[in-house]
Amino acid sequence: MNYRVAVRSLCEFTAKTGDLDLRFTPAPSPEEGMHGHRVVQHRRPNYYEAEIDLKAHYPGLEVIGRADGYDPELNRLEEIKTHRSDIERIPDNHRALHHAQALIYGHMLCSQRGLQSLEVAVVYYHVITAEETTEPETFSAADLALFFNMHCERFLAWAEQETAHREARNQSLDVLEFPHATYRDGQRDLAKAVYRAVKHEHALLAQATTGIGKTLATIFPQLKAMPASNIDRLFFLTAKTPGRQLALGAFHTLREHHPLLRIRVLELVAREKACIYPDRACHGESCPLAEGFYDRLPDARAEAVKAAWLDQKRVSEIAQTHSICPYYLSQAIAPWSDVCVGDYNYYFDMSAMLYALTVLNEWRITLLVDEAHNLIERGRGMYTVSLSQHALISAFDASPSALKRRLTDLNAVWHRRFRDFTNGYTALADVPDELIKALQVVVSHITDWLSDNRQMAPEILRFYFDALLFLRLAEQYGDHALCDIIIDDPKDPSTLNTVSIRNILPAHYLRPRFATAISSTLFSATLSPTDFYRDMLGMPDSTKAIDVDSPFSSAQLRVRIATNISTRYQNRAQSLPAVCELIAKQCAEQPGNYLAFFSSYDYLAAAEQHLAKCYPELCLRPQQRDMNEANRQAFVDSFGNDSEQLGLVVLGGAFGEGIDLPGKRLIGAFVTTLGMPSPTDINKIIETRMEAQFGSGFDYTYRFPGLQKVVQAAGRVIRDTNDTGVVYLLDDRYARPENLNLLPSWWQIEGV
Repeated sequence: MNYRVAVRSLCEFTAKTGDLDLRFTPAPSPEEGMHGHRVVQHRRPNYYEAEIDLKAHYPGLEVIGRADGYDPELNRLEEIKTHRSDIERIPDNHRALHHAQALIYGHMLCSQRGLQSLEVAVVYYHVITAEETTEPETFSAADLALFFNMHCERFLAWAEQETAHREARNQSLDVLEFPHATYRDGQRDLAKAVYRAVKHEHALLAQATTGIGKTLATIFPQLKAMPASNIDRLFFLTAKTPGRQLALGAFHTLREHHPLLRIRVLELVAREKACIYPDRACHGESCPLAEGFYDRLPDARAEAVKAAWLDQKRVSEIAQTHSICPYYLSQAIAPWSDVCVGDYNYYFDMSAMLYALTVLNEWRITLLVDEAHNLIERGRGMYTVSLSQHALISAFDASPSALKRRLTDLNAVWHRRFRDFTNGYTALADVPDELIKALQVVVSHITDWLSDNRQMAPEILRFYFDALLFLRLAEQYGDHALCDIIIDDPKDPSTLNTVSIRNILPAHYLRPRFATAISSTLFSATLSPTDFYRDMLGMPDSTKAIDVDSPFSSAQLRVRIATNISTRYQNRAQSLPAVCELIAKQCAEQPGNYLAFFSSYDYLAAAEQHLAKCYPELCLRPQQRDMNEANRQAFVDSFGNDSEQLGLVVLGGAFGEGIDLPGKRLIGAFVTTLGMPSPTDINKIIETRMEAQFGSGFDYTYRFPGLQKVVQAAGRVIRDTNDTGVVYLLDDRYARPENLNLLPSWWQIEGV
């Protein structure tokens, strides 16, 4: 069987040498790149051939790719590369890679069309100035064949190793067995549904309560389906670190149960967590781990694939042995890993590495998306950016003299465009063109400056990266987004403002990600109603849904609605004594650990003050604003089996989901809100858009997101089949049918 490899992957393996150097990055966005390719192609004659699918063989290899263009009159093949910096600043090793790709495509074209010679040109297109720089050379078909054969020969041993690994991997997966003697209640049903989703190549929304072992019940069938479905990679994507650790724990359990299991599992972490020298720039003149990176990479990569188990600790150890950057080593290992475990952004973000690799290599991949209810807000966040005049002024103050003029020009455009705005909030019809043009100039000059300098002040870098994202989002602006301006102080004519592009419908960006996957399984305890998640996330029309029966009985959890209490904003001050009295009464009747969820820190503080004054016997532990990871963990750890305390926390915050307090560590919860977002100017616009798009503006904007937070918070109480507890829903609106229908079916609800 021939090993299939894309031209770019082949050349990155065989032709990349020298330092890791990010001074020439960030590269143009995918949209800028596609636009640049189209511009160059449209400048060519009518007979010019664009986007030519090519294929070539070498013993044991099948090389695939798509050449950018061919001029039959000139007999010239063109490889188009877009850039935003001066062409002289393109590093030599980048040029060598571009040249290698062009020559490989040249051989493939000669072979496919029987050409005896060919002119090969790398065409550099500047995305800001629209200037072309062409570097043509003429080669005989024989010379191009020699070049192709040389690079294939360099890659062949690795390809043979990968082919052998794939066969061994599939054989081990064929005999893989569930690592426990029995399935938990609901676990088998979930596993079957996931397996069928892969087998029949459709997406799945799986709602299942905590306690059935969702992580293992989704990973195991995905692995079992890989050989027969010819799946190349599995990506397990999480919202938070605990989800990543649960996934790694499940894979570790499978490896322990099956010592001969042949899968490479890679943990992907954020750069700030992996970086050894955070104060250094990512190039060889600044960071010792970037110097000669690609020269030392082959040995490190070879060691990594032999290790197979590649969590953050192991990757760091291998990187240290070979004196290279651990973060970029993990990026280099990703194409050769069977399983990648990482944050959502690695596949769903605009510049997502795993998505780009999938498209480039035409992989057949499957997705597991953990705690998938988080993907709506995370998806919105990935495609939202704000630019403030505060940040612009900070960048100006920290900038070298070479950049001050450009930043001054941008500030002048900014002031001229928005000086007449007097409202605190204004939605714009479109992204202002003059702002876009001024930002493009600033970004281009900062890019040039970065190419020649080792360091740049963090204030400039932050503004630079936000400006880049702003420009990228402006390219795709439409009904899925909202551009607005917020004035700090409308009464002050000299006040500063913030311009934002907000994503309000992540489906626009996530849809192609899901379409690229052979199968996607999204699982969570709260994925209802199905249409809401399918619409908001851009899931395929063929998406199936399963609501796994809960392993818990209604006898384990008393759910009580306080129908005599209103926690609406206008009623909170009046109802606060009744809320606190009910909380104190329950804590007195059944002492133990409780969590009380509030809609805001202000509401939480008011409740804390009242409880401390009227019920001093209670041990209160309030959530603080901006708690770091260590403080959050200390908060959770304080809830012991023998403690009796009342945690006061914000609904939808750090303690509303993702924490595990089984047994006596938590015996009850009070939810003092429906969790619905406030009717802000932004949310009113979102409601109008959702109504126009789906006919359910209020539900999609307020009710569904709010009740999802409530169910997640209540889910902290019952964590396994031995737990018992109580949940109080403190608002009369919970008794309405439209809200009751969104609560778990296994709950037996009582009135207070």
